[in-house]
Amino acid sequence: MAHTFRVPQIDLASVINSDLPTIDLKLQSYEAVTLRFLKAVTTYKNQIVNEETDSRATNQCKVTELDLAQELSKEAEERKDAEVSVATFKRQLASLKEKCAAIDSEIEQYRAIADNLERERQRERSTLMTHATGAQPDIQTLEKALACVIEGLEADQLLIRFWFIDPNRPEREFTFVLDVGGSGYKVRDVMFFTVYDISHSPLPVVTSSPPLPSLSVLVNSLNDSKDIYWFILAMRQAFVKLVSA
Repeated sequence: MAHTFRVPQIDLASVINSDLPTIDLKLQSYEAVTLRFLKAVTTYKNQIVNEETDSRATNQCKVTELDLAQELSKEAEERKDAEVSVATFKRQLASLKEKCAAIDSEIEQYRAIADNLERERQRERSTLMTHATGAQPDIQTLEKALACVIEGLEADQLLIRFWFIDPNRPEREFTFVLDVGGSGYKVRDVMFFTVYDISHSPLPVVTSSPPLPSLSVLVNSLNDSKDIYWFILAMRQAFVKLVSA
């Protein structure tokens, strides 16, 4: 409770009639009241300053709180976007895994088919070799009867040998190599390698042993008809005609 300073009441008549007139101004009481007032003013000042400081701190806290809330909201949005991206990547990864599994399964199927085809090819080759071995005596008999041997050389090349063409030398061989690869046929000599340039034919090199003047015509007919058997007979007849001439 605040204390109120009261002005002392002075009896002037008593002071005047006194032998040593003095007036008690109550300075101690005044000083005490003044000190209490100054203390109250200081306390009030400090209270105001503290309230302003607290208000500023509160406002700063609110600003910081708003900034933090905005940051948290931004992080939540980024986290949501990241979760959506991760989910999309997971779906894509699952789809790729399914495709890879399907491709692996298809590859295994092709491998199984290839293995089956290889085994079938081996069986067919074995069967053909068995038939060829069994037919070899008959083939040799036919070769002697026809006086003609057809042998395989390199890839797509056949060596055709004739004899019993020259009456004076029945054992003399007449040969040519027939190349059946490519779009046209080629005939190559294995003895003399005589070269004929046939610019209008798809076969640039044609030879025989001994050389045949009619070889280019026969090769052109072969490329037109594609009849290899006719060509072999025609070559033998051409060799016979050559020797007879």
